[in-house]
Amino acid sequence: MSVKSVKAISIIGLMPELDNVVRLCGDSCAFQPDDAMSFYSDTKNFVPLNDKNPYAQPMQQLKSTCKTAGFELGYADNSETELTESDVLDYVNSFVEKTEDMLTQKLLIEQKIDDYRRSIEQVEHFKGCDLDFSEIAGCKYITPSFGRLPKESYEKLSEYSSNQYAIFFPFTNDDTHYWGAYFTIPEQKDEIDRIFSSLFFERLEVPPIAGKPDDYLKSLQAEQDELKEKLKEIQSVSDSFWKDEKQKCQECYTKLSELESYNEIKRFAYRYNKSFILAGWVPADKEKELTSKLNAIKSVEFSVTDAKDIKNVKPPVIMKSPPFIRRFEFYVKMYGLPCHNEVDPTTFVAITYTLFFGIMFGDVGQGLVVAIVGALMYKLKKMEIGRILVPCGIMGMIFGFLYGSVFGFEDLLTPIHQKLFGTPGKLIEVMKPESINLIIYGSVAIGVVTIAAAMLVNIVSSLKRRDYESAFFGANGIAGFVFYVSLVAGLVCQMLLGLEVMNTAYILGLIVLPLILMFLREPLGRLCKKKKDWQPHSWGEYCVQSFFELFEMCLSYVTNTMSFLRVGAYILVHAGMMLVVFTLAEMVGGVVGYTLILIIGNGIVMALEALLVAIQVLRLDYYEIFSRFYIGEGRPFTPVVAKRTK
Repeated sequence: MSVKSVKAISIIGLMPELDNVVRLCGDSCAFQPDDAMSFYSDTKNFVPLNDKNPYAQPMQQLKSTCKTAGFELGYADNSETELTESDVLDYVNSFVEKTEDMLTQKLLIEQKIDDYRRSIEQVEHFKGCDLDFSEIAGCKYITPSFGRLPKESYEKLSEYSSNQYAIFFPFTNDDTHYWGAYFTIPEQKDEIDRIFSSLFFERLEVPPIAGKPDDYLKSLQAEQDELKEKLKEIQSVSDSFWKDEKQKCQECYTKLSELESYNEIKRFAYRYNKSFILAGWVPADKEKELTSKLNAIKSVEFSVTDAKDIKNVKPPVIMKSPPFIRRFEFYVKMYGLPCHNEVDPTTFVAITYTLFFGIMFGDVGQGLVVAIVGALMYKLKKMEIGRILVPCGIMGMIFGFLYGSVFGFEDLLTPIHQKLFGTPGKLIEVMKPESINLIIYGSVAIGVVTIAAAMLVNIVSSLKRRDYESAFFGANGIAGFVFYVSLVAGLVCQMLLGLEVMNTAYILGLIVLPLILMFLREPLGRLCKKKKDWQPHSWGEYCVQSFFELFEMCLSYVTNTMSFLRVGAYILVHAGMMLVVFTLAEMVGGVVGYTLILIIGNGIVMALEALLVAIQVLRLDYYEIFSRFYIGEGRPFTPVVAKRTK
């Protein structure tokens, strides 16, 4: 339950060797550069290089052009090709120029096709009209107005029959409108326009139609088809161009990516007189490999320091977990990465999340379905939550077997339980009153054990961080652990087992003394660090504040423990929901109806309960467990990777 060790490395050398060092660090794929100013106390003579990245713009142009053209960029193995920087930049400029020429031609044609499409859509509304629009346009004393009129308004035109010019000539129609025109003379134009405006006439800007609409429509479609053929030819040329240039383009893209990565490392370097200073991080297991290569470069010196000895910089974190545990890093990263000097909670999450999910979701059949769905989610969609659902579903099957539940059928496994466990019925009868009490007590016991385990983890993590106040005197430290465990154990022995353990010595030594230590947590913590100003500025103010903090802490012990009652509650909820499903199925009756209700009911219960259980278990991990020992303010280790092949 710890993170992978990283080390700080500081490199100093003459300026002419900077490019070689940067290239070596980038090719190692194990170096994360950092601000060198943070690694030294005296930095007044450090001068940032401020070199502009000469590869950023070509890289952006290449990516943007390929994306627009639909060319799929990828990395290629160019180890056998000798491409210089000038070769790459010249090729990229040439490639971008040729591609943009094709894109410009393609765009112009697409715009023309779109113009023709709009014209065709407008002219189609006048399809079937036997008028020659060229003659209409040449009329001196008649003004046409083309557009559409709502069908309700068309019927109201009869109210204006007294005006011989208030006539609408429809050409085509759809569900709501008539498409056509009305004609006016100059003396009546304002009056007729007012009438049609009151009838919600929508004027349409008709393109200049030469001749009759049907003939003009055919000419537009022919010209549009011709443009589409030209577009296909350009696309064919583009596809052929990419086929010929793909390998070379990807080789240059890979090389350009390497050059950009090298320059990214150089951005963190500083000039110190005639030398450069570069600092960063390297995994402990990669240290020798990197330093052996640095030793081969003349005039270069370096120093390697343990991360724990670096005071002003927060070291990056590399999480390490076994394959099964690694899938639960998804939840840890959602909360926040662990710091380099604290315990990695991934293993704790893997155990508690899987166990609690199985207890709350116990059903053999439904657990199997959840595991299968999770596997498909990860395999088909690469969803990380799918990998987590697989062990959760399997754990649900295990507890479902203990509960004797298979898709809600509570009696299928009874004979097996009788043979294996020698019980008169099922091992655990969930809905029986005595079982309900057992489930409630068991949930509280799970909470006590989990909280106590989280406290132990906090003690280890605090000692690792050298936070002695939290480790010894905190609510989740040794004092809090002794108080909580002693109080719970004493109450259980006294009230449930009838053992008189809560005597004066027990109470004073294991309950009152830890409370006093937690009350004096801050001054005792300062004493452990040998600070001279260990006393509070005002003892009165400190005592009042600490009293309320201690009261809140004692209250949180109770509420946090009771929060685990939800584990048992969901066991009962599952049984209750399936009881409702079977009741509905019996009410419907018939083989088909009964089966259909069971299938639908199981599906609803699985989807709803899987979602609720997943959220509730995550809540227990985040709020009841993480809050006791986890800080989660780490930053990821992101080395610069220059050499790429995919």
